[in-house]
Parts: sequence; C-alpha cells; structure tokens
Amino acid sequence: MADGTTDLAHALAPTGTLRAAINFGNTVLAQRGPTLAEAGGVSVAIARELAKRLGTPLELVPFDGAGDVVTAGAERRIDIGFLAIDPARAQTVHFSAPYVLIEGGYLVLSSSPITSVDEVDRPGIRMTVGARSAYDLYLSRNLKHAEIVRDQTSAEALERFLRDGIDVAAGVKASLLDFAKTRSDVRVLPGRFMVIEQAMVTIHGPQAVRAISELIEELKRTGFVARELAKSGQTEATVAPPAGPA
Repeated sequence: MADGTTDLAHALAPTGTLRAAINFGNTVLAQRGPTLAEAGGVSVAIARELAKRLGTPLELVPFDGAGDVVTAGAERRIDIGFLAIDPARAQTVHFSAPYVLIEGGYLVLSSSPITSVDEVDRPGIRMTVGARSAYDLYLSRNLKHAEIVRDQTSAEALERFLRDGIDVAAGVKASLLDFAKTRSDVRVLPGRFMVIEQAMVTIHGPQAVRAISELIEELKRTGFVARELAKSGQTEATVAPPAGPA
C-alpha cells in the first residue's frame, strides 16, 4: 500500500484520528504495557504502521474481549480492529484476509479423565468460554452434546473453570499453554479443535477495505508480521499464507 493520501486517510479515519480497537484478551496478538501507549504485540504494531502511512494520529481503544470490539464497530466507535474471521461478525465489520493463524485448544484439570480433544463433546461435559469470542461462535455452531458456560471475558472464564469445577476451558491454545505454565493442577489437551484466522477489520467502505487488505498482504510478504510475532515471543502463532484471488 502506498503512503496514505488525504482521500485514503479520510476513508479510514474520517474523524482525523485512526481509532484502532485492540483486544487485550487475546495475548497472542496484543500485550498490555505500563501505559496504553506502551502496549505491544503484532496488532498494535500494524495499527501504528497504518497510522504512520496515513499521516494521522493513532488512538488505541482497549478491550478485554472480541465481542466488545464487534459491539464498538456496530456503534461506530472505532475505525479498524483485529478479529478472528467469523460469518456472524461479517454482518458488522469488513475483513481482510487473515494475517495470523492461531489454534483453539482445551484446558482441563490435571486429574481430569479427558485426554484428547475428541473426548470433549460428550453429554454431561461443561466448558467455559469468553462470550462472543471466535471459539464461542465456532463451538456454538459445532458442539452436539457439551454445554457451554459463558463469561464476559476469557480471563473470567478461566476463573470460573477453576472456581466452579467446570470440566473444560476453551480458548486460544497459546494463551492456555502460558496459563498452564503457572500452575501444576491444569494441563492443555494435545491437538486443537479449530484454527482461528485472525484478520484486520474496518467499519468503513470499499476503499478502506481495499487499503487494509493490501496492507496485510504487504506486511505478511515483507516479514513484518513474522518479526512482530517473534518480538513479542509468540512462538505458537504462524503467519497466514498469501491471500488467493479475490
């Protein structure tokens, strides 16, 4: 994507400031700093790069869950964001192709008899999820037997899992692995239940959608995304392949 022109800046940031939703609930993509301005992660880096090219100020708008980002988009309180691709969300925001692939995984107590992801969807099994997260949307469509227990954020879902003796916690596998390193009483099941395609989004029209799509393809191709993942220590995430023909 060429340096931002006045027209493109207006298309992506009509208020004069690029308002970028950052979901700190997904620690693979965004990590809090001592201040909001010191936040890190690949999503934050992409937002900064876009604002620099547009020549506009950047406002990082923090959230703790992806569902709240979608709501903010519907209310037009943001210009861009970073979300897992999901058909339900496409009614509210416009997606680029994915820039990062993340696995969805399951966490259980060390004493649990469950040993694989294939054993989770059974009668009597209860699992916690962050409400309106990518994995909540996916599991709501695909589970046949297990019961979903939702909390506002993924962090609250983990708290409920431990507090209430829920069978399984579902979430971003990399984040669950980090959580499991801090405790001896939990483990992450081998394998995955889904691949989460993380993309950039905008609430604006075709010109804005083309711009973020071109940016994402360039940043994948030039190694920007890979470098930012490595810089933030995210070894469990992978750069998405180039987008196919539109």
